[in-house]
Amino acid sequence: MNQEEEFNIGPLSVLYMSVRNNTQVLINCRNNKKLLGRVMAFDRHCNMVLENVREMWTEVPKTGKGKKKAQPVNKDRFISKMFLRGDSVIIVLRNPK
Repeated sequence: MNQEEEFNIGPLSVLYMSVRNNTQVLINCRNNKKLLGRVMAFDRHCNMVLENVREMWTEVPKTGKGKKKAQPVNKDRFISKMFLRGDSVIIVLRNPK
């Protein structure tokens, strides 16, 4: 099986279809952050070049002694272009609604 056939039917088909159709994917990373963006390129190690990425994570603010535990705060930021190393990828979801 050549590489293009492998991308069409194998586990990397999610990334392949995202590149072809210019659709968004949601990527969960090992640092407990989520990336929502468009895949421009990828390889078999799941290294990716992403565009128009929204990075989302949750932080718990620090409190002083004797105070109640603070509520977690959802945070996000926009990154226009980024390279994502494949070893930090846990899961890739296509067309999140």
